[in-house]
Amino acid sequence: MNSTTPSSTPSHSTGSFEPIERVANRLVGAAFSPHRHDTYTVALTMAGVQTFNYRGAIRHSLPGQVLILHPDEVHDGHCRDEAGFSYWAAYIPPTHVQTVLGGAELPFVSNGVSTNPALIAAAFNMVLDCAGVADPGAYEDALYDLAQAMNGASGRAAAVRIANRTAVMRAREFLDSAVVSGARLDELEQVADCDRWQLSRDFRALLGTSPYRYLQYRRVDLAKQLLREGAKLADAAHGAGFADQSHFGRTFRKAVGLTPKEWLHSDLFRTIVL
Repeated sequence: MNSTTPSSTPSHSTGSFEPIERVANRLVGAAFSPHRHDTYTVALTMAGVQTFNYRGAIRHSLPGQVLILHPDEVHDGHCRDEAGFSYWAAYIPPTHVQTVLGGAELPFVSNGVSTNPALIAAAFNMVLDCAGVADPGAYEDALYDLAQAMNGASGRAAAVRIANRTAVMRAREFLDSAVVSGARLDELEQVADCDRWQLSRDFRALLGTSPYRYLQYRRVDLAKQLLREGAKLADAAHGAGFADQSHFGRTFRKAVGLTPKEWLHSDLFRTIVL
């Protein structure tokens, strides 16, 4: 029996980017005929084996691998066996990647499938972690990581530049003052008087994390403080600037390794920072 069960959701990224498309799909006993996209296809095989023809050879994508198809490259897709396969994918316009790379040639992952750890992590963030997150900074952050990871996987060395420490410190001070209200890269660009993507790179180089994640860590710190003072979970999430309790829970777990409720019942909750 032929069966496809797609789920497609346009995902709004930021005010400066048009929406991207994300899909969740299961394919059993059916096939995609040869076709092409004008976007990058970034896909994670979740179960089964995804088999496809790409650039003159048959490729196989297994769970735990990432599939990266270059814009305008013809490909198909079919099941290797009767069990079929399922995948999640995001379609990234090359213009978005270009905003990060600043005019450099688009990265090309030669065989379409990669086990590169940095690329898998970046793809997972783009396809799953930031899907449905209302904060547009989540997409900007995921886009930067994905573009740099694709660049690395394609064998291109990153250009060596001197980091703009003054701009980074200005951006950090602004983020410290905007924990609840939030800040986007275009705002940081104005505050720091520095191109947003250079600032994003320099912030990582000097402070070890991205502007977006730095802000999320400060929100988690504030939520911890509110919880210690007796706030309920929903009130702590709102008071720390999270869009909703679900986003709060996911972000908290990434930063602490526990859910907020687990943290409340742990010895970490009773830790006093001097």
